[in-house]
Amino acid sequence: MNHYEQLDAWIDSHFDEQVAFLQQLIQVPTDTPPGNNAPHAERAADLLDAMGLATERHAVPAELVKAAGLQSITNLIVRRNYGAGRTIALNAHGDVVPPGEGWVHAPYGGEIDGGKMYGRAAAVSKCDFSTYAFAVRALESLGAKLHGKVELLFTYDEEFGGEVGPAWLLQNKLTKPDLMIAAGFSYQVITAHNGCLQMEVTVHGKMAHAAIPSSGIDALQGATQILTALYAQNTLYQGITSQVEGITHPYLNVGLIEGGTNTNVVPGRVTFKLDRRMIPEENPAEVEANIRQVIADAAAQTAGVTVDVKRILLANALKPLPGNKPLVDALQKHGSEVFGEPIPALGTPLYTDVRIFCEAGIPGVIYGAGPRTVLESNAKRADENLDLKDLRRATKVIARALLDLLQEA
Repeated sequence: MNHYEQLDAWIDSHFDEQVAFLQQLIQVPTDTPPGNNAPHAERAADLLDAMGLATERHAVPAELVKAAGLQSITNLIVRRNYGAGRTIALNAHGDVVPPGEGWVHAPYGGEIDGGKMYGRAAAVSKCDFSTYAFAVRALESLGAKLHGKVELLFTYDEEFGGEVGPAWLLQNKLTKPDLMIAAGFSYQVITAHNGCLQMEVTVHGKMAHAAIPSSGIDALQGATQILTALYAQNTLYQGITSQVEGITHPYLNVGLIEGGTNTNVVPGRVTFKLDRRMIPEENPAEVEANIRQVIADAAAQTAGVTVDVKRILLANALKPLPGNKPLVDALQKHGSEVFGEPIPALGTPLYTDVRIFCEAGIPGVIYGAGPRTVLESNAKRADENLDLKDLRRATKVIARALLDLLQEA
């Protein structure tokens, strides 16, 4: 039995333990917002410690967490030192969007039904706490001569941009790997992704009694003009094509809107939040300037309204660094062997924390346990789920890839 077969056999024999570990992670909520995520980190660290993976607990100062719009964050680092050589980081995030409505399975149950585990973060990305931890345990079970280090980075700020997650770890020199892999899905290696600009737009008018609307200024009418103009941009965006396989064109979404005080009152204020996805070829500063101009021009069509526009998130696109080739090669090689089909390297319309590492000069890719598409996983929707066959196979791919990367001279 060669080393790859030994890794596979160890993962198979410990898979029930791996599944139970993931269930316990899902059962501790990490809804973000509000972002009270330190309790999950403590639970995860306890479980990792119990497996022999000694875990550092790095609590982010409360004032920084609050400034980021969150409540509590403790980021985790597991360091495994095998001697001189490069450091490979594996990063997964534990924060998730709230479950929302429409669940058939309990969102925090970790229930298994038909070979799938259900629960918020089953697929994105508590599953890869499990993938990465058990891949490292399998690797160490070999007793093989290795060169370098592995760091497991479990962070809690992906949904709000990563500034008090991976960015905080890098800024405080708590990690500086040579290569990194971040949580993702099993059927492709992601080497590029979209950027994301999120903005909060507040339209101010003047409240008035609905019986005498002319005495007020309707903020909702102003907001409607702006929304119409913004949605019209989506038609224009279809004419902009990315050259990155897996990424199509830019697009814009308004995901939250609120305002007014009562049915019989002319609304004096309306606020909405927009999300603008940027392809890798776009310039974020130009994109933001264009959005602000579209808003200003549309607002001018409603007499009396004023508008405040605030940027709430800017995540740059991931543009691959040349040094990512060893990661891509190892993951494609073992992915194709384990899954029995080619594993392409391409881009994704999502945005992730990997960009933070690449901006720091650290080549990274995205690979982990999950289906072919986000839609299949129900990520950010009801009944998010993970096929346990993908979890088992992705863990084998990561373990095999680490073996190759850490045995190289």
